[in-house]
Amino acid sequence: MAKSLVIYFSRRGENYWNGSIKNLVKGNTEIVAEMIAEAVHADLFEVERAKPYPVSYDACTKEAQEEARAKARPELAYGLESIDEYDTIFIGYPNWWGTMPMPMFAQLERLNFTGKRVAPFCTHEGSGLGKSEKDARTVCAGAEVVKGLAIKGAEAAESAQYVIPWARAAVQG
Repeated sequence: MAKSLVIYFSRRGENYWNGSIKNLVKGNTEIVAEMIAEAVHADLFEVERAKPYPVSYDACTKEAQEEARAKARPELAYGLESIDEYDTIFIGYPNWWGTMPMPMFAQLERLNFTGKRVAPFCTHEGSGLGKSEKDARTVCAGAEVVKGLAIKGAEAAESAQYVIPWARAAVQG
């Protein structure tokens, strides 16, 4: 039986949300990741940086931008070492500086995606997928990368009408 996994990075706390800063108990990407997992009975794996980003939204974005410029691969709190048992891998993240946050690159580069189907999704506040789909094709070499899904972060909790059919289609191929 085909198995699916959702690998995601999400930010709780101060986030840019509909034009202002809002403190989120659960990150937007986490909300969508859980929606996908429930819709397709997927396992969940959250990517976490060993050294958390600053609590302040402005300080976090500055640090994340510096990481992106340097193409840094920050140390992770723990890493997923294998995806061998999975057929479809959903990769989710907030769009930071036009692509995935650097911790996602650090995690994905550890894995062998040969023969897998990869479905990228992101949350954003206006920038869509940016170049993250292209980057997913590069970092998930050997995988079939399907059309990604971009969800406006402020609408994550109300996005089931878009997320569920997309996730089910990704699993079915």
